[in-house]
Amino acid sequence: MKEKEFYKAAVYLRLSRDDCSAGDGREGKTESNSIRSQKDMIQSYIKEQNNMEIYDVYSDNGFSGTNYDRPEFKRMMQDIEAGYVNCVIVKDLSRLGRDYIEAGRLIQKTFPAFSVRFIALTDHFDSLTADYNETSLVVPVKNFVNDSYAGDISGKVRSHQKIRREKGDFIGAFAIYGYKKSENNKNLLVPDDYAASMVRRIFAWKISGYSNLAIAELLDGMGILSPMEYKKLQGEKYQTGFVTRVNMKWSAAAVKRILVNENYTGTLVQGKGEKVNYKIQKSVRKPEEEWTKVRNAHEAIISMEDFKTVQEQLKIDTRAGRGEKKAHIYAGILFCGDCREPMIRRVNHYKGKITVSFICPTRNKGGACSRHRISEEDLNGLVLTGLRQQTALFLNKKFVQSSVEQIKINFAEGIVFDREIKKLKGQLDKYSMIKDGLHEDWKKGVITEEDFKDFGEIYKSRYRELQKAICCQEETMKKLYKAKVLADECLGQMKTDIQIKELSREMLVSFVKRILVYEDKRVYLEYQYKELFSKV
Repeated sequence: MKEKEFYKAAVYLRLSRDDCSAGDGREGKTESNSIRSQKDMIQSYIKEQNNMEIYDVYSDNGFSGTNYDRPEFKRMMQDIEAGYVNCVIVKDLSRLGRDYIEAGRLIQKTFPAFSVRFIALTDHFDSLTADYNETSLVVPVKNFVNDSYAGDISGKVRSHQKIRREKGDFIGAFAIYGYKKSENNKNLLVPDDYAASMVRRIFAWKISGYSNLAIAELLDGMGILSPMEYKKLQGEKYQTGFVTRVNMKWSAAAVKRILVNENYTGTLVQGKGEKVNYKIQKSVRKPEEEWTKVRNAHEAIISMEDFKTVQEQLKIDTRAGRGEKKAHIYAGILFCGDCREPMIRRVNHYKGKITVSFICPTRNKGGACSRHRISEEDLNGLVLTGLRQQTALFLNKKFVQSSVEQIKINFAEGIVFDREIKKLKGQLDKYSMIKDGLHEDWKKGVITEEDFKDFGEIYKSRYRELQKAICCQEETMKKLYKAKVLADECLGQMKTDIQIKELSREMLVSFVKRILVYEDKRVYLEYQYKELFSKV
């Protein structure tokens, strides 16, 4: 390479997270690799040259050397291709990259093709003066060593993370919805009162028979912010692969992600995926038996019993009927006693009278099983009788009465709602100020009329959404206080009577695993806690 009269140099700097967290006693090396240290060294070198000046500084902080999809590196290559840069200077070869094949291609082919001089200061490499031996032997060997070092660091980081996961340390960047990181220990999850109350509601609604979509619509109707919007309101720079629009609403998929998350039971579940290798950023999902699970790692939001009940419901078809938000009371737990097919609900209208019954669908499909028809009224009576018999054995009246005496309805949920309303009002004030500022910017010519109209519509829309959310949450607060009064009345009744008076979806899925109906209208109840009942 011939020496040019003058060089416009690109100062390229890089520091990866691995360089900062190798954990192998390289503190001195980490300091020497810092962005500031790299920049100072290169600037000092350029000052000593009389035919060179800095064109621009390109700094990729927090990017692995095995990944060449770095924003500043790509910007530098664009400037090289445009002819603005004819010299690239790095502190050492590893700053350019740790993939020996890609680094070799850049140094031996790409840079020479654009007549770009390449200098690695501490490796004493300068493409202008390097001989064949340096270019074809020394540089490839050093690049290979750098590549091996990247693999070694990746292995150490993985090993360190595995040990921490097995200890029960939370190592994620963001806490899951319903939790936050403890102020005293960032590796411990603690309940976020407001979001945790929403998670409890979601599980309670599911147990009572609501579909995932119906739950999402209920949350939106109450003005409850989606997990992503809530994190943004908390000031977290949260990103997710599930974003589909500017203001994220609740969806059936978002509800299901919460319903299947075992972390809510106090079990810390981590290590669900891993990178293919240290050179490829893509992650693959690991089989569940390889996940790291630590029991009682943090405070539970949902009981294990409720979690298991919901998982059973998710396995079966509990879709609501047309125009309904909730599935019928027996959805997913009523089966034919002979062929084990789920029984279907039939509603008949005749002479102004409505009759509801359940039948086995096998015959409709050409099977040999009979109808096993039973009316809803008869089924309710038989199931209610069975439940009363079992609970009479299972429940100790004195124990229940003494427990009820200790129940205290507190206003913790009301307090967190009130706190959330204040935050939303703060956001409302912020958008109001932004709208006013937009008008001033337009008058001063800082933004165009088109931008003023576009941004104005966006902020007006967000302002209206916040107003609606505040109204909904204030209405929910009123309902909470009314519910407290009703709860007191219900507790009064429980103190004197623990008899099951009527069937409910919650009671069925809590006690009954499945119900079998036979041709002679015999009904068999398979209980969730069969062993416990047997002992009693």
